Amino acid sequence: MTPLLRRISTALLLLAVFVPAVLWAPAWLWAALMAAVVGMAAHEWAKLSHFPPVTATVYAALLPLCALALPFALAADWPLFQRSLIVLAVAFWLLVAPLWLLGRWQATHPFVRALTGVMVLLPTWAALLYLQARGPAVLLGVMAVVWIADTAAYFSGRHFGRHKLAPHISPGKTWEGVAGAAAALALYAIGLSVAAGLSLVPVMLIVGGLLYLSVLGDLFESWIKRVSGMKDSGGTLPGHGGVLDRIDALTSTLPIAAGVLMWLERA
Repeated sequence: MTPLLRRISTALLLLAVFVPAVLWAPAWLWAALMAAVVGMAAHEWAKLSHFPPVTATVYAALLPLCALALPFALAADWPLFQRSLIVLAVAFWLLVAPLWLLGRWQATHPFVRALTGVMVLLPTWAALLYLQARGPAVLLGVMAVVWIADTAAYFSGRHFGRHKLAPHISPGKTWEGVAGAAAALALYAIGLSVAAGLSLVPVMLIVGGLLYLSVLGDLFESWIKRVSGMKDSGGTLPGHGGVLDRIDALTSTLPIAAGVLMWLERA
């Protein structure tokens, strides 16, 4: 099987499992499934951070267990804590992550890496719960932005890529790939606007913002891998690398999409 076919086969298998879970899983099962994904990603993050094997295992176990315990332990205070996690994630992705990449901060200290992993993964889990509770179409609509951008960037970059986007961070990414993603998402925004009866300009602005965030999340994980001296975060998903490689753009887009929705609901 060629690398492309392996990549497509893995993506189809993931969709065959993920989409039914989004549509029909009860809240408790959805939370558990997404906590399991966070646990696998946490283990890969620990390996990227060169934690000792026992420490990596403990870290990967504690993060999803804490996530699952929080709604029960906090009870009525969980929605407020969930919003706080989303706000922290917004601050991280809009302020800290861009400065991190611009300064090429290596941040190899274990405590900093452990805290950053929590900051990246725990709000993603909280956002997955929040968006799925607002309706499967809401979550899938946001995630489709990342999937379309990733697919379009892969093919356009592969065929037309000439100008490197960030060669010191991720040599494989090109401006042509970003342009292909932007063109595909423009069509998606138009279709979404027509299907949902929404004004096109706000939809285009939101989709454009999510494209920026997806690129940022992708570059952030690429930089962490580069500092760690690893090509992929793992080998769990043939053709894609590890779980963290598959969800890197989602860690930056989902919390901010949830934050925007929270703001709109309150407004």
